[in-house]
Amino acid sequence: MSPRWEPDPDIRRGNHVIHNLHAHLVFVMKYRREVFNGEMLTRCKAIMRDVCESFGAQLREFNGEGDHVHLLVHYPPKIALSKLVNSLKGVSSRYLRAEYTDRINQTGTGSVFWSPSYFAGSCDGAPLSVVKDYIDNQKRPA
Repeated sequence: MSPRWEPDPDIRRGNHVIHNLHAHLVFVMKYRREVFNGEMLTRCKAIMRDVCESFGAQLREFNGEGDHVHLLVHYPPKIALSKLVNSLKGVSSRYLRAEYTDRINQTGTGSVFWSPSYFAGSCDGAPLSVVKDYIDNQKRPA
C-alpha cells in the first residue's frame, strides 16, 4: 500500500471534521513558588490526563519543574482551549490542595494554587518531536 494511504495516528476524525490540533500549555504556580516534587508532578499528570480524557482530548506529554508544568495536548476543534485550561487548572488545584495540604500551605500562596495567567502555543510550526523533547527535558525535581 502506498505511504499516502497509511493512517496517521495524529489525524483524528469527527462526523464533519478531520483535525490535528496540538497546544503547548504552561501553568505557573502563584508567586512562582517551588511547590512541586516528583511525586506531586506524577499525581498532577494523572489528574490532568483524566481531565483531558473527559473533554475528548489527549495529554500527549507532561513534565515540569518546582514552580511550573508543561503539557502537550491533542484536542478536538469543538473544545474551546480556554475552557479546557480552566478545567485543568481548577480540577488539579482542588485535588492537589486536598492531597498535599501540608506541603502547599508551607508555600504561602493562600487559597490560590496556580497563577491566573498561562501560556498556550500552537504546535503547528515546530515539529511535535521538538516540542516533546523540550517538555521531556525539564529539570524535574526528585
